[in-house]
Amino acid sequence: MPGHGGGFAPGELATVGFGSSVRCKLRTMDDEVLHGGVANAGAVIRRGPHVLRPSNHHSESIHRMLNALHGVGFKQVPEPVGIDPDGRERLGYIKGEVPIPPFPAWAQTDEALASVAVLIRGLHDASTQIDLASETWSGEMADPRGGPVLCHNDVCLENVVFRDERAVALLDFDFAAPGRRVFDIASFARMCVPIDDDVNAARLGWSLADLPSRLRLVVDAYGLDASDRNEVLALLDHAIENGGGFVRRRVQAGEPGFIQMWE
Repeated sequence: MPGHGGGFAPGELATVGFGSSVRCKLRTMDDEVLHGGVANAGAVIRRGPHVLRPSNHHSESIHRMLNALHGVGFKQVPEPVGIDPDGRERLGYIKGEVPIPPFPAWAQTDEALASVAVLIRGLHDASTQIDLASETWSGEMADPRGGPVLCHNDVCLENVVFRDERAVALLDFDFAAPGRRVFDIASFARMCVPIDDDVNAARLGWSLADLPSRLRLVVDAYGLDASDRNEVLALLDHAIENGGGFVRRRVQAGEPGFIQMWE
């Protein structure tokens, strides 16, 4: 697997990814356009050891948070470099593979699922050591009750870097916000167990699986107690509605990628 800086010839395809729905990249001179992603399709660029992607109103808070996580020893997130003069955010590139639909078989294994749950636990634990209250966050996917840890709120397979079929890093913190551990786990379970209708699951390439067993695997790997497990179950309906509402809002706003996904 190629590392930082690449080594590909112009026009060569690679299979190292960064960001939402990214796995395949096309090298054009010094830049590699990372194809995929619904919201940022075609707008994420790898340039040497860095990745350039569109910023948002919360990017500065996100960068401070990512730096703080690195500072307390949690390095399984991108390292911020800064905001470029053209408004794009610049982050360190993370070597690995990011699965996209239709998801490959290795990304659907119980081992892969458990490794992501462990990674989320690491994020939550590390975030208790940093200041979250002084920053501004997106409220779009956030826990309405707030909470003591940093929730990613969008841990789908397309936002996880894998090496040797195990999760090693989380990407795309655009919707991160303080919340409860169980809220983030319910959102993750919705997308990666997955708790979904058969039609949509098939569209994403999910194979038939024992969903109760996979949900149990998530809470076991994370280490939730009995009370928290019951809360996750209670939050699943909200997670499903929250995810569906997010897509509907994007469709109503006329965003092409979401319209195509909705259809």
